[in-house]
Amino acid sequence: MHVIHMGHDVFKANDKVAEKNRKNLDKHGVFSVNVMGAIGSGKTTLIEEVVKYFKEKYRTAVIAGDVIADMDASRFRKLGVPTIPVNTGKECHLDAKLVEKALEEVDLDNTDLLIIENVGNLICPVDFKLGEHLRVVVVSVTEGDDIILKHPMIFKTSELAIINKVDIAHAVDVDAEKMRDDIHSLNPDIPVILTSRHDWESIETWIGFIELGIGRTQETREK
Repeated sequence: MHVIHMGHDVFKANDKVAEKNRKNLDKHGVFSVNVMGAIGSGKTTLIEEVVKYFKEKYRTAVIAGDVIADMDASRFRKLGVPTIPVNTGKECHLDAKLVEKALEEVDLDNTDLLIIENVGNLICPVDFKLGEHLRVVVVSVTEGDDIILKHPMIFKTSELAIINKVDIAHAVDVDAEKMRDDIHSLNPDIPVILTSRHDWESIETWIGFIELGIGRTQETREK
């Protein structure tokens, strides 16, 4: 067995940059959200709902992470908000350095909310902090009600979990309540929201979490 010494800890190096990003965002009073989840979980749609709701109330910017494509970024641009696409190439996650570079293109003095859409994956983003204030994981009922226990770490390290597309749970033979129970078995204290784009009340609950964070950030800035 051969042991290869890398010379430095990749994760520690990332954490240092993430801390720098966080301080930069705090300095400008920007509340940031890292939205993680698999391809098809509905991350983009949930972000769109936040952007549309806050468009006239809070100055919002989006960093849209993807392996190659620019499709999600174009959806956000159509809503009239500053959007920075970040292509990771072969990497299946965003890291703090990529976000640091993207922040150079964000007018932080004129931003209240920064939403970061991570690359579609339930494994790789876990170990890479970005400097965000809120880590959100989105999972869809279409992924099956065993998806939670197959990917425990992302639920253990997130601060909000969303079970999306619950309106079609019966059609795909999935128990959304079991999914919520599985999340709480891994992380008993995490808030869990069951959402559907066709149920405005559930979308309002998701938006409410974001607004609470913005409010706290603004209170801190005013002190």
